[in-house]
Amino acid sequence: MKKHYFSVVSIFLLLLSLIAFSDNLITDVGQESNSDPKFIIHGLFMFAWFIIFVVQANFIRKEDYKAHLKWGITGIITAIGVFLSTLYVFIAVYQGWDVMPYFAKANRFFMLSFAVLVVLGYINRQRANKHKRFIYLASLLILEPILSRVTGNLHIENVEAFIAIVWNGLFISLFVFDWISLKRIHKISWMGFVWFYIVWAISVLT
Repeated sequence: MKKHYFSVVSIFLLLLSLIAFSDNLITDVGQESNSDPKFIIHGLFMFAWFIIFVVQANFIRKEDYKAHLKWGITGIITAIGVFLSTLYVFIAVYQGWDVMPYFAKANRFFMLSFAVLVVLGYINRQRANKHKRFIYLASLLILEPILSRVTGNLHIENVEAFIAIVWNGLFISLFVFDWISLKRIHKISWMGFVWFYIVWAISVLT
């Protein structure tokens, strides 16, 4: 598990992304969003982020650290694209905090958190235990739109239960990895989980 964990979860996140946007890619290519530049650009950056996560995790699994470092710049550029394209979509789609549903409010917090975590990951790129957790948590916090679309494309009726099980399960899997590899839950891991629930509490109550 210590060697393969991040490769496995990165592939799982990419698979979720493919399922989430399978209608855009395969079953309903004529839909309006497929001709809207802001959604196309945003979608491409999101796919690129999760693809790079898979590639980078695989480099580490194979202990090809030189290639991992080279691809790191590509990851940073992609993260900037994810953040800016998502910010533009938020501005274009939602007119003010008061009219946003709670999950959209949470996603605004999570996108800012994504940016902060990616920066922290870059700053700590020479500290493997911190770096990989910052980048993984950044990827976990931007999952809500993907998980929501997965429920639609797989015709899952209990949407909130599915999202809760998958999202919490990914955090729990990180805790298990921490325990196996460190014999403790890393501070970054549990703090990320606490922040996850703080954001949901703020978003539901405001």
